[in-house]
Amino acid sequence: MLLQSASSLIQEHYISVIATSILLSLVSHAYYQIFLNPLSKYPGPRLAATSRIPQIYHTLKGDLLEWVTGLHNTHGNVVRVAPDELSYATGDAWKGIYGHASAGKPVTEKDTRFYGPSFNGAADIIRGKGPDHSRFRRNFSHAFSDRALREQQALICGYADALIDTLHNSIREDPAAKINMVRMLNLTTFDIMGDLTFGDSLNLLAGTGNCSWVSAVFVSIKTNSLRRLARYVPWTAVIVQRLIPKELKQQSIEHYEASQERVDRRIDGNYVHKPDIWGIVMSQKEDLRLSRAEMYANSQVFMVAGTETTATALSGLLYHLLRTPEKMEIIVEEVRATFEKDSDIDMRSLEHMTYLNACIEEGLRMYPPVPVGLPRIAPDEGLLVCGEHIPGKTALSVHHWATYHSAQNFRLPNQFIPERWIGDEFASDNKAAFQPFSFGPRNCIGKNLAYHEMRLILAKVLFNFDLSLLPESVGWDKQKTFFLWEKNDLMVQLKARK
Repeated sequence: MLLQSASSLIQEHYISVIATSILLSLVSHAYYQIFLNPLSKYPGPRLAATSRIPQIYHTLKGDLLEWVTGLHNTHGNVVRVAPDELSYATGDAWKGIYGHASAGKPVTEKDTRFYGPSFNGAADIIRGKGPDHSRFRRNFSHAFSDRALREQQALICGYADALIDTLHNSIREDPAAKINMVRMLNLTTFDIMGDLTFGDSLNLLAGTGNCSWVSAVFVSIKTNSLRRLARYVPWTAVIVQRLIPKELKQQSIEHYEASQERVDRRIDGNYVHKPDIWGIVMSQKEDLRLSRAEMYANSQVFMVAGTETTATALSGLLYHLLRTPEKMEIIVEEVRATFEKDSDIDMRSLEHMTYLNACIEEGLRMYPPVPVGLPRIAPDEGLLVCGEHIPGKTALSVHHWATYHSAQNFRLPNQFIPERWIGDEFASDNKAAFQPFSFGPRNCIGKNLAYHEMRLILAKVLFNFDLSLLPESVGWDKQKTFFLWEKNDLMVQLKARK
């Protein structure tokens, strides 16, 4: 009995020592993060300064955008959103965080915890570092150059025309048909990017392709938000893996295998030079060429970055035009006065349409396809941002939504006003704060393609149809975000132009 009692006392002693040690460790950690860490001078919630729990919670909940924007509204242009992470809502930060290297200033690398690895582990243009990224950029810059895209005008116009034909057929069969424009725009951008990437159509608009590819892209984005938890908090990896349903894992595998099979078919088939991505890549010098694994990884990047974002931008712009009939009237008048018939609509003419291009810019500001901040890591020696020295290994980002909706950057920031891009009335707006395709040497390589697609598709839709928003889609822009928007159906009614 005495031995058992002594043993019990010893166990209780050790338990209390362990518990006290853990408590002291947590208190010491919190004290350091709040009062001693060099980032402690930046405002933000104290819990966020000591733990990533708030950020991860809002990420999984889908309201990270509202949380970060609220912090900026409360605390100003720079906010500490995690123990080692700062969020900016000022245009002055773009150059410091994302800008080109200069004497004594290295290029920041992307935060691998945020992005995660590619599906097959190979480097791609999003995740590649240093020489790899330079090699990818030199390869793909030819495929996405303005000259190459002009060679692809017939292809892009062909799919825009297929969209118009599909819409005409829908309302011909049922004049009162409710059309989900989010879906139709997604099918169009996937068909375009599929042909540019693989040299072969996905046949989604034709109705004979596999539409599961479209849904798989957003599912992969959403599940990556969950996997991000494991990258920030490694001991949760086993739990996270169990939380992801088997069918979603299988869908990701099928998406990768579909990309791989199409790349193989394009590369191994009877090679005929086409100005698609892999046709241009294969014509490069040998030292620039990609391995097959890198081709697979990059094809997946193109099928996400070159489809979902463009369709999202068009959906958001269309919604805001439908909600402001006076703006819709102006852009429709410009399009229909510029072109006598649909076949006259071409890339070169669209580049010079003042109001259409202003609407696209305002649409990207009001509803940026990637609304969150994309974090970079400060080099070991630190970084100068907005005149302040930031310690090494700090994660830094400019938050698109908070920056574009800040009254310090844009007057009447929550109103859709295309005129701010073409007149003097809004000359005080900080246009340099607006960088929807990011900034610096790693900005979006597909920027030219995105603008050409948006102009062509929007102009053709407005030339051919009168649109009205259905009541169930009022408030469509109130959505959750998981890196990208979780878009609701955008239901409209179309009438063929008389």
